[in-house]
Amino acid sequence: MTSISLSDRIPARPAVATMVLLSHKQDKGAHVIPVEGLSAEAVSYLDEHLSALGASGAADEVIKVTGVPGTDALVLVIGSGLDAAPGDEDAEAVRRAAGSASRALAGTSHAALLFPAATPALLAAVTEGALFGAYSFTTYKSKDGTAPVGRLTVVTPDAKSAAARKVLSRAIAVAEQVTWARDLVNTPPLDLYPASFAAEARKHFTGSKVAVRVADEKSLVRQQCGGLIGVGRGSARPPRLVTLTYKPARAKAHIVLVGKGITFDSGGLCIKTADGMVTMKSDMAGAAAVAAATGAIASLGLPIAITTYLCLAENMTGSDAQRPSDVVTMPNGKTVEIINTDAEGRLVMADGLAIGSTVKPDLMLDVATLTGAAMVALGGRTTAVIGNTDDIVEQVISAAKSTGEDMWPMPLLQEMRPSLDSQIADVKHTGERWGGAITAALFLQEFVGEVGGTQIPWAHLDIAGPSFNDKSPYGYTPAGGTGHGVRTVVALAESLAG
Repeated sequence: MTSISLSDRIPARPAVATMVLLSHKQDKGAHVIPVEGLSAEAVSYLDEHLSALGASGAADEVIKVTGVPGTDALVLVIGSGLDAAPGDEDAEAVRRAAGSASRALAGTSHAALLFPAATPALLAAVTEGALFGAYSFTTYKSKDGTAPVGRLTVVTPDAKSAAARKVLSRAIAVAEQVTWARDLVNTPPLDLYPASFAAEARKHFTGSKVAVRVADEKSLVRQQCGGLIGVGRGSARPPRLVTLTYKPARAKAHIVLVGKGITFDSGGLCIKTADGMVTMKSDMAGAAAVAAATGAIASLGLPIAITTYLCLAENMTGSDAQRPSDVVTMPNGKTVEIINTDAEGRLVMADGLAIGSTVKPDLMLDVATLTGAAMVALGGRTTAVIGNTDDIVEQVISAAKSTGEDMWPMPLLQEMRPSLDSQIADVKHTGERWGGAITAALFLQEFVGEVGGTQIPWAHLDIAGPSFNDKSPYGYTPAGGTGHGVRTVVALAESLAG
């Protein structure tokens, strides 16, 4: 991962060959946002060049300028999309601009970011965005591609303060885990399958505060995990249930996280089209997100206990593949009639939710690339959040807003529950077509347990859209796996930690 540090002064060449500044929009075009240490002469020179080049200051705009007075370094000016210099309320715009800067700096050995970073919120935005944007997945490249920027120096007047160092440490801890999540999602399904995912989790958390336990197919039978067993029957590579545990002393709350880990989804016997399978290596992005969030929470030492379930299976069409009209039994004893084998994610998630309920947490979150219906409703960049209490949904949405991850609440409409009624089992695993994201959540709710006669507070995050970017990069979001959801879960844990 790109290394990053803080400085209270602008590094001089040859230490840094490139400097990056932020611009905002004005009626007559883009203008540079001045920072401490940048001369008025340099600002005037840059503004003149931005005007001559027709720069607008729009988000993702990158303008290169040379000959800036006071430095012989190359200067990049990144558009913020803002109409004025940013305040704390503009942190996400700054975060995205820092990501754009990092992407533009690919192949550079060392660059300095001269963004407004005088407050903790803006400093966090710059450091996080810069690290998230400096990502490249080259494991399978036969020739070396362009490497991410090697080193970044963020210039801030408070560089030596304890508060600034804390902000930097947090950014690094979260970025390391987001990078891991992205790498997992980008790994081809030939190499990432249930057993290898489990092995990677063991390797990743070796020496950390996170304990790892792996249940193989025999153990899944004993635990009556009908979802994982059924979905995995068509694959030569059997399912796994990985449990991650972080137990800090004097924990203020206990959260259960459940992640969908379908390492490849062919649709099973209800097979997908060829085009529909192209991005299905990413159907384990929910499991990657909750695993990475667990790692970040542990690295930050938050006083929040975490029990995480990675529900791992491969949905294939082998000779023993699950059939529509089969009935499976889940860990909580409920029987489920199978309707569409391409709705497999909710089945493996049901196992995780049912088992997670037995540890009686204070709240449960599941993260899954669950439905195309969520994308129909909200597009490709926004997560649908559905929960059994208004409070838990509001907590998730608030956490998401603080990180810049786009999430939107959707209702858990109980009047749609009858569409899941089965004539031969306790419940069907799919309902009516309309409102498919909601009926999927209603199915999952069947497996959320109770504590003291009240259902455990639970929220479902359908990340089908933003988990994988099959278009061009933007801001700090790369093409491919995005790591979406990691930061919201961490922020929620931080809010509970106080």
